[in-house]
Amino acid sequence: MSPASAPVETEYGSSILGYPRIGPRRELKRALEGYFHGPVTKDELKAVGLKLRDETWQELAAMGLEQVPGNTFSFYDHILDSAVLFGAVSPRYVPLRAELDDLDFYFTMCRGRADFPPLELVKLFGTNYHYRQPEISEDTAFAVSSYADELLAEHARAKTRGVELRPVVLGPVSLLLLSKRAPEAGADFRPVDRLSDLLPAYLDLLERLAKQGAKCVQFDEPAFTSDRGEFDLELLGEAYAKLSSPSLAARPRMLVTGQYGHLGDALPVLASSNVEAISLDLVAAPIPPEELAALPGLRRKRLYAGVVSGRNIWRNDRLDTLGYLTELKNVVPDIVVSTSTTLLHVPYDVLAEYDLPEELDGRLAFAKQKVGEVVALTKALREGAPASWSRTSPAKPHVNQAVRDRVAAVKDEDRVRPPYEERRALQEERFQLPKAPTTTLGSFPQTPHIRRARYELGEGRLSWEEYRALVRDEIERIIRLQEDIGLDVLVHGEVERNDMVQYFAELLEGFATTRHGWVQVYGTRSVRPPIIYGDVSRRKPMTVEWITHAQSFTSKPVKGVLTGPVTMLARSFAREDLPQQQIADQIALVVRDEIEDLEQAGIGIIQVDEPAIRELLPLRAQGRRKYLDWAVAAFRLATAGARPATQIHTHLEYSSLGLVVEAFEQMDCDVTALVATRSISWVLQQLRNGGLTRDVGPGVYESRSARIPDIDELDERIAEALKFVEFDRLWVNPDGGLKTRHYWQLQPSLRNMVAAARRHRRRSAALGQA
Repeated sequence: MSPASAPVETEYGSSILGYPRIGPRRELKRALEGYFHGPVTKDELKAVGLKLRDETWQELAAMGLEQVPGNTFSFYDHILDSAVLFGAVSPRYVPLRAELDDLDFYFTMCRGRADFPPLELVKLFGTNYHYRQPEISEDTAFAVSSYADELLAEHARAKTRGVELRPVVLGPVSLLLLSKRAPEAGADFRPVDRLSDLLPAYLDLLERLAKQGAKCVQFDEPAFTSDRGEFDLELLGEAYAKLSSPSLAARPRMLVTGQYGHLGDALPVLASSNVEAISLDLVAAPIPPEELAALPGLRRKRLYAGVVSGRNIWRNDRLDTLGYLTELKNVVPDIVVSTSTTLLHVPYDVLAEYDLPEELDGRLAFAKQKVGEVVALTKALREGAPASWSRTSPAKPHVNQAVRDRVAAVKDEDRVRPPYEERRALQEERFQLPKAPTTTLGSFPQTPHIRRARYELGEGRLSWEEYRALVRDEIERIIRLQEDIGLDVLVHGEVERNDMVQYFAELLEGFATTRHGWVQVYGTRSVRPPIIYGDVSRRKPMTVEWITHAQSFTSKPVKGVLTGPVTMLARSFAREDLPQQQIADQIALVVRDEIEDLEQAGIGIIQVDEPAIRELLPLRAQGRRKYLDWAVAAFRLATAGARPATQIHTHLEYSSLGLVVEAFEQMDCDVTALVATRSISWVLQQLRNGGLTRDVGPGVYESRSARIPDIDELDERIAEALKFVEFDRLWVNPDGGLKTRHYWQLQPSLRNMVAAARRHRRRSAALGQA
């Protein structure tokens, strides 16, 4: 029997596209950090991974989910897992194979070491999740690797428990489109050029799964929810024509998912193929049933209707959703109720939270609750809505009329600073900084005793005054360390902050924070995104005490560091009853007030971080200009009240899109630091083209890597930047915060960075340019 004619188990099924993997109490984080730093053995780490992997599918099956995804666990990153599964390993790591086993080889690609920098860390489709970007060359040898053993073993274990898993793997075209050209590859080479070489490895995996009796496999193709040209669409058609060919003797049924948006022109390509099932994100991109009915070939498919959001934490309006599903089943009879994306982007269980604001009672759904919503909607689709279901009423927002009135009164001139050249002259006179001044971007390592103190404060075992004294002592230590290292512009280290967003959320009205709402950002790094449920206002100054305490120990300038309005919005679960731009303006006014208080306290350099400004950018070109206009306007509202002699910095994540770079320039910052260490070429190109005309710090080493750069390497990076930007416009800094590092890594890295900058100053002086 061919896969296409295989019987359908249920008329209307229930499924999800993926699940969190770090553990409800971040068990994976603790095991990984224990392994990286010594106390945990490899066998103990693997045991934790096995337990988390198996507990996930057992719990999902027990909750009534009829189709359970498998292979959703990862020790670090699922994108890299799929690359390694098919042998897509950068040639520069091949020499390590002889000395490392599979797991340590994998971790070296993720974390790097002195002689092998890690793979680049890249954002995934507008989320706050980062993946390690595979590197592919003309010589990459694709083949199913030993990493398939665990995928197959998990499927077999589940089968013995009566659970049929659907293994999840990144699709072949997205794997190549999300990869980058390896350093040694030809200048005109594109990873997608290797598709025909990669497909046999995918066919091999399908054959192995078929031999084990697997019924279905899930291939994720998220790259096609962003704009793709005809060439990429042709490759997609070619790939699934081969993978779903009727001539194949046997294979599992194939589900292809389009997560994070609308599949656009890729949808008819997939609908015309022989794949048995397609998943649509109907939350980010709702499609009218009549539009789907008009699509040739779709009625022959099983449609995974992604109607439960995998990216927000608001309870589903079940009656509205059921109404849509009822219309949908009339045009596509074979439906599986599912999530719009993997649930990787939401916390585990809202029932673990016991002190959320009253306004949020009954209005939240984390991953576990979303599985329940999928199961309940499936039952209702079969049997009708239970009498107990009532329409979900709109959330009762925390209304602050003074905030709304203030936003309504904002004028265009409130978003404009004096001319840049006028500001620059005043700032040069005020700060007297050397050329290529050295600094960091804010955070220093969070030591165990500070994390413990913060925990004990929250548990009531430490008084505020005791905690305050510990923080002040740590700030003094950090300032004296930076003086010793020789940095030119110092920071207070953000000792008191748990996270750049959560810290401010805890001090603002209109935000709620969780105790256990952890969401993975990358590897061992997780955050607890706050919840914006009401109008945002500030109770009192939030940073002044700590910054002024730091400034008291040095004559060098200490930067105040704030989180910008768009990043606060993007990295929170935001309310849905107000336009995003209105929420951003509310937060911008809070930041504006904080800048004014810092200025009054004598702080002259203030950094307003916006690393997430690109995260909310629409995946397709339509709507991007409108978004960037209001995002830039919100940032300027936050910073335009600063005095001309106050130097405003920002920290941004890189973008090769000209439209986004144009927006960076329009933000009108005095200094822009960029996450660009591994992709510095685009920054230099923008500097050459005049796209960034103010001071810039392109990031001379990767802050998220454990690797310590030497002086010569940093010297070369600075020299490369100086080919494109004047010496008096260049800043020298890491490409991100240093919170996740250890002091044994931080100190030599920063000392080498300062030494490299001073080396360039001496050269400049020798040439008479000082």
